[in-house]
Formats: sequence, structure tokens, C-alpha cells
Amino acid sequence: MSVAKESSGRARQLREKALELSAAAARTTDPELRQRLEDKARRLQQQSEQPGMGGQDAYAPWNDV
Repeated sequence: MSVAKESSGRARQLREKALELSAAAARTTDPELRQRLEDKARRLQQQSEQPGMGGQDAYAPWNDV
């Protein structure tokens, strides 16, 4: 697989995860959890838009909500 395909695939995964987190935030009644989920979704969306997909690994255990 080419680097470009890997990057676009990774960006797609990040966007999908961001959408999942946004949906989970909308469903939760806990305001603190909602805020954490929205923040995480926003970070993932921004990361998916970065050229070259540099930066931290969004799925690393230390980045979990």
C-alpha cells in the first residue's frame, strides 16, 4: 500500500472515529463526559485534516477519553 493511500485511509478512520465520538457525546447525559467526548472528536477531526497525518497516535491508550 502506498503512503498516500495509508494516509488517506488513516484520515478516514480518524473522521469516522470523530463522528462516533460526536454521536456518543450527543447521547450522554453527563455534561463532563459530553465535553470530553466533544473535545476528543474535535481533536481527531483536526488531526485528520493535517497534511501528512503527523502528530500523536490518536488510538494510543494514553489518549483515551
